Amino acid sequence: MLLEPAVSMLLTDPQATYVDATYGRGGHARLILQRLGPGGRLIALDRDPDAARDAASIVDARFEFVRTRFSRLGAVLDERAIPAVAGLLMDLGVSSPQLDDAARGFSLRQDGPLDLRMDPESGQSAAQWLARADVAEVRRVVREYGDERFAASIAKAIVARQSSGRPVERTCELADLVARAIPVKDRKDPAQHPATRTFQALRIFVNQELEELALTLETSLSRMAPGARLVVISFHSLEDRIVKRFIDLHAHPDRALGRVPLRAEQLPPALLRPLARVRADAAETAANPRARSALMRVAERTAAPLRRAA
Repeated sequence: MLLEPAVSMLLTDPQATYVDATYGRGGHARLILQRLGPGGRLIALDRDPDAARDAASIVDARFEFVRTRFSRLGAVLDERAIPAVAGLLMDLGVSSPQLDDAARGFSLRQDGPLDLRMDPESGQSAAQWLARADVAEVRRVVREYGDERFAASIAKAIVARQSSGRPVERTCELADLVARAIPVKDRKDPAQHPATRTFQALRIFVNQELEELALTLETSLSRMAPGARLVVISFHSLEDRIVKRFIDLHAHPDRALGRVPLRAEQLPPALLRPLARVRADAAETAANPRARSALMRVAERTAAPLRRAA
């Protein structure tokens, strides 16, 4: 998504080191490598085993792939003795190949195991969590991460099905169950499957996506050299809200102080400078309808020092 604008905004020095924190299937990484100079370096992160297999096809001394969560950004750089980078790219959410592979359990339109994990070899699947969750837990997750107004009826339907001795283990089973829990007359968008928000909520919860994002953003401040670019592509309001607030907080730290009387020299320095807010153009959305919801925010690290806690 947003391939050309993302890479163009990210790269400021072709001889510097960059991080692609969400390799996916390497679209951004390959274009970055095309534009890096001989002294440039790209470190790519992803926890998906399929991403690791794809990355193995890139034979380039300037490139290194690390299979890990992107919240381990600081540890990955420490292990390589890299104090700071010139740019960090994050393309959030699920990738098209993950959605298109029914065996991964992300798609509500293709039958497959109800998994939803970015790393199917770690943690519990959505089916495993639903097998033990109670109504209150399911309602909270569906409402909080999916903004689903029928979260209560959906939670009751799921837990009732689990209690019947026929646990929900397949994607189409869950999609059908959720669809029956939402009255047809109350569906706002006829083109959207009624289980879309529920699948989104479970995926975000199972993968701890919002927590991962918040941790990585905070780490980025101390790992970006002055002038480094932070480029984040999000696909729904929960992600974008975290990114927007993070950039705003560190671009305008005085706003967090409210009416506290301080002299100018006492104000905390701005650590980020907002640069751009970009959406996919008509050509990209026509070629890939999934790009319609993509929103890219770009910020630049200032030269201000990061204040350490006492």
